[in-house]
Amino acid sequence: MFIAMDKNQKRWNCLEEIPDVSKGPFYCLACNSPVRLKNGTVLRAHFAHVELQHCPYHHEAESLEHLELKASLYNWASKESRTEVESYLADFQQIADLLVVDKKLALEVQCSSLSLERLKERSDAYRSHGYQVYWLLGKKLWLKERLTKLQAGFLYFSQNRGFHLWELDLSKKELRLQYLIHEDLRGRLHYQTEIFPFGQKSLLEVLRTPYLSQPMQQMAVVLDRTFLTYVQQQLFYRHPKWMRLQEELYLQGHHLMELGLDFFYPLCRPILSQNLLQIEEDVEDYYQQFMTYYQSQGIQPVQILYPPRFYAQQKS
Repeated sequence: MFIAMDKNQKRWNCLEEIPDVSKGPFYCLACNSPVRLKNGTVLRAHFAHVELQHCPYHHEAESLEHLELKASLYNWASKESRTEVESYLADFQQIADLLVVDKKLALEVQCSSLSLERLKERSDAYRSHGYQVYWLLGKKLWLKERLTKLQAGFLYFSQNRGFHLWELDLSKKELRLQYLIHEDLRGRLHYQTEIFPFGQKSLLEVLRTPYLSQPMQQMAVVLDRTFLTYVQQQLFYRHPKWMRLQEELYLQGHHLMELGLDFFYPLCRPILSQNLLQIEEDVEDYYQQFMTYYQSQGIQPVQILYPPRFYAQQKS
């Protein structure tokens, strides 16, 4: 943590000024328990709880990645807006990693796993008190081949970029927008990436990117011609998802392996999840418009994927 107060109630921010140890003792602004100033050679100057278990707001020692990313974002955001680091929001007893005060915008740098329940609790608390929150993900939470339940909880949605999320890369000093996130029927992810180097553009404008007027995005996914073999393997291993579908078809007098590839088309589809914790709008129309479009197109050797506004325009 970068913020603490001394015995005279003076607030110290190590990103602005590093106090002399003689100014101590220092205390956590949120829980008032003692903290220690650390100013070594590995981590930049910061405060750490003497006994972490006494603070309900800080649950683990901060990593180098978390400290440095907070510092980078603070320096970036402060260029254009009044920004606070580790802002304690007393109304709902939560600490925002960064708060763009005049925009009521909280930026949360998430470098470690947390429960979906805790993520929902924190996200709902921000929104119910009139704050917008962006979760920006550290290395351990970056997208890989498959979407985890927790990653689904960090997804946002816009008509111009579809399902998307934000990643922070400390080593490359860049903020990444992963967008047009889709999942094929094997469970593999497909998405596009846009990169924003730290400090080069307005951070607030960067975060608005998915919602700004812009050219139509698109992404090509080659038809998976070995998909039927994959389905056969899943039935052999009695995978629950495919066994359930087989049971439904059996009641209709069919068998999965009698069906052609066109039955499964489109093979690449929008994210379906019960854990879309950051998305308040109803996306059901998008799902329906998406399926209607590709079923009307018929099976294609390359599936071209578009943002939601494209499918809405086809309907009209």
